[in-house]
Amino acid sequence: THWKHGGIVGVFGYGGGVIGRYCDQPQQFPGVAHFHTMRVNQPNGKYYTTEYLRKICDLWDFRGSGMMNMHGSTGDIIFLGTRTEQLEEIFYEMTHKLDQDLGGSGSNLRTPSCCLGESRCEWSCYNTQELCYQLTHEYQDELHRPAFPYKFKFKFDGCPNGCVASIARADMSFIGTWRDNIRIDQEAVKAYMGGEFPPNGGAHAGRDWGPFDIQKEVIDLCPTQCMWMEGDQLKINDKECNRCMHCINVMPRALRPGEDKGLSILVGAKAPILDGAKMSSMLVPFM
Repeated sequence: THWKHGGIVGVFGYGGGVIGRYCDQPQQFPGVAHFHTMRVNQPNGKYYTTEYLRKICDLWDFRGSGMMNMHGSTGDIIFLGTRTEQLEEIFYEMTHKLDQDLGGSGSNLRTPSCCLGESRCEWSCYNTQELCYQLTHEYQDELHRPAFPYKFKFKFDGCPNGCVASIARADMSFIGTWRDNIRIDQEAVKAYMGGEFPPNGGAHAGRDWGPFDIQKEVIDLCPTQCMWMEGDQLKINDKECNRCMHCINVMPRALRPGEDKGLSILVGAKAPILDGAKMSSMLVPFM
């Protein structure tokens, strides 16, 4: 293409956060001779106030192209398109007036990313936002000064649903889990079977799918076949459960994660294009 990627461009003291982009026809297209990308460390759980959003939009309209991407695959706010002479101006404004830092780019620790966690989600098994906050501060040097042979990602999922895709998109995955049994409300199970509660939290309400069939929609889809009905009672062999979350997602008012909650730490996930996503290796089963 007509775009060169890379080159040594950045802000003073940082090796990451700015991705250099240059057009190979600067005389013909002087307006995009430089079109650098800046990565900005997103707030935990991607919570924003409208006041903050207005400020970063105003900053980017003034100093850059006005185009933004919310968000990159690592979570960052992506500022698309500015010139080299604007980089320090933007960085000063971000750090001194908006209390905001750049994220990671290049061969460093990328911006740690987490789901909403316990702030909004009833299934979260640990405080993802707190852990993400603490490790972001602990590894500031690795985040801003590339010293690795390749990028490295932390991601924090509050439960096995994986809303930030840590299981296949992070080199070190922190995934919420539980050690005891899934909690069952048998009365609510009957209510789902009787049609009183919509399955999947009402997410599939747009068409008439027919009456809810717990055998077809939950028990037969269990990957370890650890569920069965005894009369009107739902039974689970929790020793065989692999925490896939399917049954909990379908019947959230009847099933909940256990009470002995924590997280698993896995390392080494990858998602090659031809082979598909590879789950990482278990490092710490539970803590």
